[in-house]
Order: sequence, then C-alpha cells, then structure tokens
Amino acid sequence: MIQSAQWPYSAVLQRVLLSVALGVFVGLEREWRGKEAGVRTFGFVGLLGCISVLMGKEYSLLALALIGILVVFLNWQRMDTNHTAELTTSVALLVTGFNGVLCGLGHTFAPAVIGIGTASLLAWKESLSEFSAGLTKQEVRSAILLAVIAFIVYPVLPAHPLDPWGLVEPRVAWATVIMIAGIGFVNYILWKLFGKRGMEISGFLGGLVNSTVAAAELAVRVKEAGASLIGTAYRGIVLANAAMLIRNGVIMGILALSTLGYVALPLTVMILVCAIMLWWRKTHDNEVIEKEFNLKISSPFSLWGALKFGLLFVIIQAAGVLSQRYLGSLGFYAISLIGGIVSSTSAVASAAVLTTRGDIPSIVAANGAILASIASLLIDPVLVSRVAGNKLLTRRLTTTLVVVALAGVAVAAIQTVVLGTIIGIR
Repeated sequence: MIQSAQWPYSAVLQRVLLSVALGVFVGLEREWRGKEAGVRTFGFVGLLGCISVLMGKEYSLLALALIGILVVFLNWQRMDTNHTAELTTSVALLVTGFNGVLCGLGHTFAPAVIGIGTASLLAWKESLSEFSAGLTKQEVRSAILLAVIAFIVYPVLPAHPLDPWGLVEPRVAWATVIMIAGIGFVNYILWKLFGKRGMEISGFLGGLVNSTVAAAELAVRVKEAGASLIGTAYRGIVLANAAMLIRNGVIMGILALSTLGYVALPLTVMILVCAIMLWWRKTHDNEVIEKEFNLKISSPFSLWGALKFGLLFVIIQAAGVLSQRYLGSLGFYAISLIGGIVSSTSAVASAAVLTTRGDIPSIVAANGAILASIASLLIDPVLVSRVAGNKLLTRRLTTTLVVVALAGVAVAAIQTVVLGTIIGIR
C-alpha cells in the first residue's frame, strides 16, 4: 500500500495525469476512426495501469488481466456482429495499460515516447500499408539481413586486432559496415518514398544512396531521349554529387567528430559551388523538367554488398596505415584518391576510423575524405561520356565538377597550410 510520506501528493498527481493524458492521446486517433474503444476507454485503461502500481505492485498483474478481459469482450462483440476482430485496437489498449504502469512507477520519458509512438503507428496506417505493399522481396530480405549482421554477427566478432601490426580490428570494421549500410538503407527508403517527383529530386536522393549509379541512370535517359534532356540530366547529376558530399560529411561527423571542423568548410564550399553552377546553368537552359522520373536503384544492402564493402574498407584502412607510416601524409592522400575512385564511402569511413584510432591526425583524415570525394566527383564525367555519348552533357559536367573539385582542393590546402603553421602538421 502507498504511504503518503513515500508518495507526495504532487508526485502522485503528476503520474496519474500523465497516464490519463497519454491514454487520451492514443484514444483520440481511435475515436476519430470510429472504433468501439475511443478517448475515454483508452484514458481509463492508462489510469487503471497507473492506479494498480500506486496500490501496490501486486495489483499490476490484476489490472493487466482485467485489461486482457476487456480486450476479449471487445473482440467477441465485434465478431458477434459479423465484424472482423479489432486486433490493432486490442494491442493499442494493452500497450496503453503497460504504459500506465510505467507512469505509476514514476517514469516520464519512456511512457511519453511509447504513447507518441503508438499514436503515430495508428495514425500512419495508410502510409505504412502503402509503403509495405510496395516493398519487394529483395528489400524485405535486405532489412532482415541488416538486423542479422547488426545484432547477431557483430557481438561475436573479436574486439581486438587479429594481426601483429594492429591493422585489422574485426569488430570496428564490422561496426562501420553496419553504420554505412544503415545510412544507405535509410537513404534508399527516402528515395523510394520521394524520389519519383522529378529528375532533380530523384537525382539528389539517388546520390545519397549511390551517386555513381544515379549518374549512370541519368546518362541512360539522355541516351534514350536525346538532347532535350541534357539540361535536366545535368542538374540531376550535379545534385547527386552534392548529395554524395553531404553524405560523406555526415559519415565523417558520426565516425570521427574531431574531423568535422576540418571537413565542414571544404565540403560546404564544394556544395555551394555546385549550387552556383546549377543556378548559372539553369538561367541558360529552357528544357521542360519531367514531372516524374523512375530512377532504377536497387536496394543498397545485400550480403555480398556488405562483405565487399567490409573487404574494401579493410584494404583501404590497412593501405592507409602503411602509407602514413612509411610515406607520410602524401602517401595516405594517394590511397584516399585511389579509394575514392572505387568507393568514396569506404575511403571516407577508413579515414574516419584511422583518426579515431590515433593513426593519423584529424586534419589529414579530413583531407583524405575530401580527396576521396573529389575522386568520386571526377569519375562521373568519364562514366557519363561512355554511357550517354553526348559531348555537350560531358563538357558541361566536366567543367562544373572540375570547378567544384578545384574549390575543394583550394580550401583544403589553405586550411592545411594555416593549421600546419599553428600546430606543426607535416
């Protein structure tokens, strides 16, 4: 039983009000949909869970059992009148009851998150149904595989280097694979949800997933449709590369926060130059922008893709360490350029992990990430030239991306010289 000395009136009042408020909040959505259990029912269920704890923890089981009986009667009534069972409402009632128990125990943040999450899942029924109906078998398998490598494979990997030189740490490498795969999968979902609203939007969102694939797909459209799409494809490819720069900056910031101050300025300047070149070119082009554009990008995550990325990451990381040891910063920069041509994501992630481990200075890692991004930029005109075979598009892209690359190199070089004189970076 509650003792007033243990439970001040204000604390009890706060818990009761929170449980009722969260129950009513969830019940609003059910009431709006015309369900049997609405605002008052959900409010009472939350209150019951809270009261049961205040009376004594042994009463919690009784309260949850009573809520279970309520759920049974609710579904019995529905099926007795030739309706389908209210499974979603039933689960929401049970969650609200447990949430009331959490409120009674004195929790505030967790019940609020659970209540808002429950209401969101109920309110987004149509959007979630449409999204899940549009998923392919490959996408579902990718999501399951991502969970497997994150929660099953990662914990069993060794947390120490396997080689005598300390080059390869399996758990660190795999954690990076998981993070990059997760970012790519989220970007893929964004592209899938919003990417069919025009070539420019699709190009940008596709660039968050894979800028090279996005550029290749846009080049194919130019080859099929002819010169009328040159301006639109140009903007889509430049936006895809701007998205790649943003993605690489985010990866550096997540994996090595100490480098963020060094990569932010060069990447920001490069993105601004992309925007300026797009604005200047758009004032000279009069092409009609497509209303819809179906960019073909497959799910970015697969077992082979994860293993390939992990292997590439380890190779670039080991090469980066050795080149830094025996050739200095210039050797590391060369490895970053080569790695950026193959996969800027792998090269950027490797640079971030190396500086986190203390193998290279933060500014050297930042410059390596800039060079890897530049290598990824400059490979696109070559790719577009081979795929589209359009000299005008190739010339425009080459001019723009070379200007962007030069701007990034100039800012990074000035930044390195200035900081080098201050802190003595070789």
